[in-house]
Amino acid sequence: MDTPRLVFISIILLAAAAGSAGSQTLGGTAACLPLETRTPNVPEQRPAFSGQTRACAIESNVAFDVIVLATGLEQPWAVEPLPGGDLLVTEKPGRMRIVSAQGEVGQPIAGVPAVDARGQGGLLDVALSPAFDSDQTLYWSYAEPRLGGNGTAVARAVLSADRQSLEQVSVIFRVIPTYDGTKHYGSRLTFGPDGMLYVTTGERSDTPMRQYAQRLDSHLGKILRINPDGSAPTDNPFIGQPNALPEIWTLGHRNIQAAAFDPEGRFWGVEHGARGGDELNLIEKGKNYGWPLVAYGEEYSGQPIPGAVTALPGFEQPVYYWDPVIAPSGAQVYTGDAFPAWRGSLFTGNLKDKRLVRLTLEANRVIGEEHLLAERGQRVRDVRQGPGGELYVVTDEANGELWKIVPRQ
Repeated sequence: MDTPRLVFISIILLAAAAGSAGSQTLGGTAACLPLETRTPNVPEQRPAFSGQTRACAIESNVAFDVIVLATGLEQPWAVEPLPGGDLLVTEKPGRMRIVSAQGEVGQPIAGVPAVDARGQGGLLDVALSPAFDSDQTLYWSYAEPRLGGNGTAVARAVLSADRQSLEQVSVIFRVIPTYDGTKHYGSRLTFGPDGMLYVTTGERSDTPMRQYAQRLDSHLGKILRINPDGSAPTDNPFIGQPNALPEIWTLGHRNIQAAAFDPEGRFWGVEHGARGGDELNLIEKGKNYGWPLVAYGEEYSGQPIPGAVTALPGFEQPVYYWDPVIAPSGAQVYTGDAFPAWRGSLFTGNLKDKRLVRLTLEANRVIGEEHLLAERGQRVRDVRQGPGGELYVVTDEANGELWKIVPRQ
């Protein structure tokens, strides 16, 4: 083994030892080695606090089975459990389908507006109205074709009684500015405990567009908070500021494709960073999460991110970051009874390494990381908890699958 490699391993072991002290403080765990042992893309960058990266490797030793409910889905992007056991699935080319609890794949639901499915665009997330049992209303996000380019839009509609079509379709919100690109639409939707709809966006990736993540006259690189009709709540943090768009909740994001509330009402966002900079953030009203001024990682070219540093006063630090990255998509804080050992864990998909990531949290810190389903070799795009505590996963493949994770009998 060459000397630089020995030096790196020594650094990792020392970091693990240092991290164990933090773990003892937070969770009383013994000394550990991190799950991630590959060389970081930017080894000279240092975490702001112990445990911010390379958490302890953990094993829950949970026995579970993976039931393949459906195959042949074309790049499914989201799965949403419906009352009664069926599942609503979106496919990136522009289709929405219902898969029955028994795995029967329905025909595409009629009435979905046209999407721009180039690159990372297409039909993206879907969420049920908090009153779905009575109003049968769906919300979804998509890359909307527009004059001069495209942009993330949010629509809503009523699901017909026979579940074959969408009725009363309306676009309730459009992200601005429009841009002629094919990347970084963000696009997770989640209703908060306050009944508001939270919408994540990306900054459209290309270097000239990055500035918009820090600009309050743009929806790009933000988390937005809107009423169910698409209007801005009057208690949003930037209401009344000159040139500030009223829907903005937080700013300074790169591309958030994973977001979830936990039972305590905390809001977690997991976003794609640059090379070596994926982040888990605790989302709080009015905060600035840094991109592109404050970020871990580097450009895909291997060059530094122009003008960026890893910390500045007034900018939030990520609770956790991955270097190398995982390419996160979809999030679920587990609250079910089917897997007691997983209760309180945050799950997110891993597109890059093709697995499901489980993080254990304590005192707003990550104290352990476990990777599951790696043997299946598919890009995990979304993960959602079902009413019985089972987990549902869709995989971002040309022949995508829908999985149901249940306790082993």
